[in-house]
Amino acid sequence: MDKNKFAPTPPMGWNSYDYYDTTVNEDQIKANADYMAAHLKEFGWEYVVVDIQWYAYGAGTQRDKYQYIPFGRVELDEYSRLLPCPERFPSSANGKGFKPLADYVHNLGLKFGIHIMRGIPRIAAHNHMKIYGTDRTANEIADPSSICFWNPDMYGLFPDREGAQEYYNSIFSLYADWGVDFVKCDDICRHDMPSAEREIEMIHKAIQNCGRPIVLSLSPGPALIDKAWHYKKYANMWRITDDFWDEWPHLLNMFERCELWQEHVSEGCYPDCDMMPLGYIGKGFGNERYTRFTKEEQITMMTLWCIFRSPLMIGAELTKLDDWTIRLLTNKKVLWLLGHSSGARQVMRDEKQAIWLSKDTQNDTIYLALFNLCEKEREICINARETGFESLEGLYFEELWSGEKLAGHGESLQTIVLPHGAKLFSVKSKK
Repeated sequence: MDKNKFAPTPPMGWNSYDYYDTTVNEDQIKANADYMAAHLKEFGWEYVVVDIQWYAYGAGTQRDKYQYIPFGRVELDEYSRLLPCPERFPSSANGKGFKPLADYVHNLGLKFGIHIMRGIPRIAAHNHMKIYGTDRTANEIADPSSICFWNPDMYGLFPDREGAQEYYNSIFSLYADWGVDFVKCDDICRHDMPSAEREIEMIHKAIQNCGRPIVLSLSPGPALIDKAWHYKKYANMWRITDDFWDEWPHLLNMFERCELWQEHVSEGCYPDCDMMPLGYIGKGFGNERYTRFTKEEQITMMTLWCIFRSPLMIGAELTKLDDWTIRLLTNKKVLWLLGHSSGARQVMRDEKQAIWLSKDTQNDTIYLALFNLCEKEREICINARETGFESLEGLYFEELWSGEKLAGHGESLQTIVLPHGAKLFSVKSKK
């Protein structure tokens, strides 16, 4: 199977982490899936992703009451494979795993995803548990020096040892049986550990062997630009930032990161700007709040993510979305860029503004994004030569958020952009 066919356009969906952290349960996943099917699916939103600690018994409370405990109680099968905690995901009882929940999501016309940590459960290694498909045991393939510093549930693997590939094959065979469509693998993208690069290759091979087209997302970032070829060969998306939260400095920094990665966006291969902290977030962290981003900053985020063609994962609790945020997430003309544009590039950036350009893949339309990076509103000048046009004469500009229409004349055009805001124009010839 060709991995690039698994995600022909940037994946769009919802991830439980920003709102629930480690605490999400089955009813909450279903509620968000129901909402997506009813209100967002027609606009391209389709993935429902269960994030971190779905196998842990103690993780159903807030983070301040539960810290990652390497030998805390987790749900495992006899072959060292983590299973959903039945207290939080009751349909998984009796070895059913995530199949009943995945079936529920699929019946809504959506796709189902899960988060995993790189490696094998430490408790499995310490108990010398079996590995499916080999006589080796977990302790024989586990590297006790390879432990994630923010979640010590797992040991990394010794990639060359017999049983290591069989372990990854076994967990992805299980995920295929469950009906998993998307896997976000954590503690693997930054190559902090010597085995991480090889483990990406092993996971890719396991997906190829499992017989199901599972999209592979690598996390967290920042990914290494000199390893772009490796991510593109073995994964579908990879994080170019650490956890992205609702603070302007985080968003401002993404202009530099997107510029760095702009040449590496292609079919099935997407540098990932991370989840969008919109609407209500933070409950599982003990700090439920409405996003700290202003409306203009949210427009900037959506505009940059879409013209760059990052995957889009909503971090909000969907059932609490307000009308304004729904409109932000369902603008068909903006979302069109994800599947029907290419060649996005940052043509200028300084301390005050940034300008991006891309082209439609189906017609002669050009997309022009103007970003005001200042604390005050700013008049941004569209200069024909800087943006690749010989002249603006005869060009028709439609701003895709507001519907504002402008006619081009001469060699430049000016427009007002609000503080930390953006305007996204489609540019067509009047002919």
